[in-house]
Amino acid sequence: MNTFGRTFCSGIKFSTVATTLFVATAIASGCSDKNGKIDRYALVTRNNPHVTAIDTMASLTVGNGRFAFTADVTGLQTFPETYTNGVPLGTMSDWGWHSFPNTEDYRFEETLKEYDFGRGRQELYSVQFKEDGRQKDAANYYRVNPHRLHLGALGFHGLTPESLTDIDQTLDMWNGMISSSFKADGKKAEVKTSVDPNLDLVAAEINDEGRHSIALRLPYPTGKHSDDACDWNADSLHTTEIVLSEAGRAVVKHSLDSTAYFITLNWSGKSEANLDSANTVVITPDADKWNITAQFTEEMTDGNNPSADATIAAASDYWQEFWKKGGVVDFSHCTDPRAKELERRVVLSQYLLATNCAGTTPPQETGLTYNSWFGKFHLEMIWWHQAQFALYGHEDLLARTLPWYEKAEANAKNIAERQGFEGVRWMKMTDPSSIEAPSGVGSFLIWQQPHLIYLAELLYRANPDTAVLKKYYPLIEETAQFMASFADRDEENNRYILKGIIPAQETLRASETVNPPFELSYWHFGLNTAQKWRERMGLERNPEWDKITSELSHLAAKDSLYLAAETAPQTYEDIRFTSDHMAVLGSLGILPASPLADPKILNNTFDWIYDNWNWDKTWGWDYPTTAMCAVRVGEPEKAVNALLMDKRTNTYLPNGHNFQDNRLRCYLPGNGGLLTAIALMTAGWDGCEIENPGFPKDGTWDVRWEGIKPLP
Repeated sequence: MNTFGRTFCSGIKFSTVATTLFVATAIASGCSDKNGKIDRYALVTRNNPHVTAIDTMASLTVGNGRFAFTADVTGLQTFPETYTNGVPLGTMSDWGWHSFPNTEDYRFEETLKEYDFGRGRQELYSVQFKEDGRQKDAANYYRVNPHRLHLGALGFHGLTPESLTDIDQTLDMWNGMISSSFKADGKKAEVKTSVDPNLDLVAAEINDEGRHSIALRLPYPTGKHSDDACDWNADSLHTTEIVLSEAGRAVVKHSLDSTAYFITLNWSGKSEANLDSANTVVITPDADKWNITAQFTEEMTDGNNPSADATIAAASDYWQEFWKKGGVVDFSHCTDPRAKELERRVVLSQYLLATNCAGTTPPQETGLTYNSWFGKFHLEMIWWHQAQFALYGHEDLLARTLPWYEKAEANAKNIAERQGFEGVRWMKMTDPSSIEAPSGVGSFLIWQQPHLIYLAELLYRANPDTAVLKKYYPLIEETAQFMASFADRDEENNRYILKGIIPAQETLRASETVNPPFELSYWHFGLNTAQKWRERMGLERNPEWDKITSELSHLAAKDSLYLAAETAPQTYEDIRFTSDHMAVLGSLGILPASPLADPKILNNTFDWIYDNWNWDKTWGWDYPTTAMCAVRVGEPEKAVNALLMDKRTNTYLPNGHNFQDNRLRCYLPGNGGLLTAIALMTAGWDGCEIENPGFPKDGTWDVRWEGIKPLP
């Protein structure tokens, strides 16, 4: 049995199931709780974002994981154009999607292209075509469509950014409320904003001396790769009508091509809603103090929303329960000067992920804040968004999303069949319909395949119940069937290999890549975990899966360093292989130790990457990847350093979002990766007997935590 680690972790063994469960239970109970319970209210509130000026990178969000509303300094969405290149003012949901008319009658089959990866057959992949023509146009159409909708901007009417002074705004994460105070043209206004925990409904309590009107502005989508999804200059392409109008309430229907949805508005007072322009609805209050609610639905409602005060109270109850129930980490006893910032990132990340990434579909990389990749979600990123929910005691939020795989099963099976594989091949980039988005990279990725197995395993570990087994085992079986059929037999070398893929380190090419290290390790973990599920279900182990895992290729090395792939001997001489994601480190960190890797070579590889990687060409989740590997090889100081490395893509904005670049001002996989790394650094992993294994033992990191579960 392999033993990983240096002096710090030299006593860690990968133990039996019985010992694992004992150790996991002991650690999860809070072994580092030295002076009683953590003051959770103080922990959360001392990290509340506070805004005193218009900062387009500091917009604040309230939401319930399925629906979110992002506000500017007014507590509403008064200046969407001002924030368009910052963190935009989105109103987005799981269900709000739109497609431009398919005027050329493109068929998905036109996006397919044949590839020969040496398996004795042609395999059909949905790709982007370089050559001009109908296939390229069809692929571009299906890549853009459907796209996620901005459902409408609700804000003050007629104000300008220049008219505001005395701005004072706080996101109260403990209660899920934005409290905003400002003066508009010298007159004071106060706004409290919350989202209902169960409905796609935003509520605002307003005290405005100026009695400014409120406008609901409805945009047409842009269909662009990454933006706020708002075309404010296309009124002729969509229509808005008030289908129910009374004093204090209205129902608005918004129609865009074949898409339509409804906004139910309720407000206090006797005023009525009016169309101010083609796609703008305006309500003028008849008192300084008033309130308004806006509910967004696919179907028309009866015109009655829960009251604003009931919504704010329900949001408060929901968020207090969230913070009281789940895992938390308190860094206030640490003397290392970096600890305060690390705590801020952790608490804000917990809030942002629960707000943006806990829906009935997998989250997009910019959540429910603005569109990236046309609003679609990426299944290779679901682990980064949502593994942390199960580790922090919020497995119910992960359990909201995983059933989507049942809906996607038929399309995933079709992908596998057209390529000649068994089981289901989960698509990379998709939407609620689960149609595969054409991609010259994504269609060749495979590391999203074991994610379902890993996430279902985390759910079972959090709640070892037969209902969990019965619900997810059929999907795990089909996922493992694909993984087994995808592994090619190399008879000459008496082994199984992985080929015809673009690995997680996306700088490699599918036509020339064999045996990338992370994918090999993940195949081993995934198939072994699927066998555990068979045993739990009372089934015999699948002998083919055992044969594959026992004969999978070992990770390829050169000069005592692991390569980006067996076919990339030039890894450490060519910058193409030392940029983007250092996926090799996922082989030990994201994953537990496997017999495919040699501990000494992995240690050497970690050292080289830590010292020499092209860090200016990385993404937000690469820092947690590095930190998790550092923890497992016994380098806690380097784990902390990795999480706090001073790089652009490791920037965390005042609102907690992980900034990447001008295109991706939000990048929630970075936030989720941070939380998962912190879980490993505190609660450890199965068999780890070191308290807080990811923090240095120099006396400066007195980290307290509660309710966090160990990783596998």
